[in-house]
Amino acid sequence: MTFDPKLKPLSLDDADMEALFGDARLAKQLRFILEVEKLKTVLRRTPLLDISRRENDAEHTWQLAMMAVILAEYADETIDLTRVLKMILIHDVVEIDAGDTFIYDSVAMQDQEEREKLAADRLFGLLPEDQCKEFRAYWDEFEARTTADARFARAIDRLQPLLHNFFTSGGTWHSPGVHRDLVLERKTPIGKSSSRLWDAAQTLIHEGVKREFLPETLADNPLSPAAE
Repeated sequence: MTFDPKLKPLSLDDADMEALFGDARLAKQLRFILEVEKLKTVLRRTPLLDISRRENDAEHTWQLAMMAVILAEYADETIDLTRVLKMILIHDVVEIDAGDTFIYDSVAMQDQEEREKLAADRLFGLLPEDQCKEFRAYWDEFEARTTADARFARAIDRLQPLLHNFFTSGGTWHSPGVHRDLVLERKTPIGKSSSRLWDAAQTLIHEGVKREFLPETLADNPLSPAAE
C-alpha cells in the first residue's frame, strides 16, 4: 500500500500536547495511548496461523483478551474477568522498550526482569499518577502470579503460542534447544490455573511429538549442538 507522500509522523512534546488539549490529564493519557501503539511494531517469534508472517505484540494481546473471555469458565479458581483483561492488555506494554524475549532463549531471559522493570517505570510513568500506580500494580501482579486473576492471565499467555505452534506444524518448536520436556516445563503455568486447559495443552504437546512437529528429546532436535 502506498500512502500519500504528504503524510509524515507528527511528534509533540508534553507542553505542546497540554497546550493543544488544554487539559494536562487528558494530554498524559493520550500520550500513553500514542506510545503503546508501538506494540504493533514489536514482532514476536510466533507465526500467524496462515504462516504468512510473524505476529506482533498488539495482535497477541488482542487474541489473549478474546481467549480469556471465551475460556474463563475453565479457571479452577474464582476470577474477576475485568481484572484479568486489564492485566492482559498491559502485560506486554514493556516490550516496547525491552523487546520480546523468546521463551526458549535462556540467555535473553537472564536480564529480562531488569529490562522490563525499567520499561515499566518509563511507560507507565507517562500516565497521570493515579493511573500510573494502577497500571503498574496490575503489571506487577501479573508478573508475581500470586493471585487467581494473575495466574489465569498467565495461563492464557502461555496457551496462545502453544496453539499457534501446533497448528502451524511446529512453529517456534523448530528452534535450537527446544524439545518436549522443555516445552512442558515452560507451559506449567497453565496448570497452575486450569486443570482442563493444562490437559488440553499436554495433549497438543504429546500429539506434536507424535506428528514430529516437536522433538522428543534434545538429541532429536537437528538444530541443537547436542544433535550434531
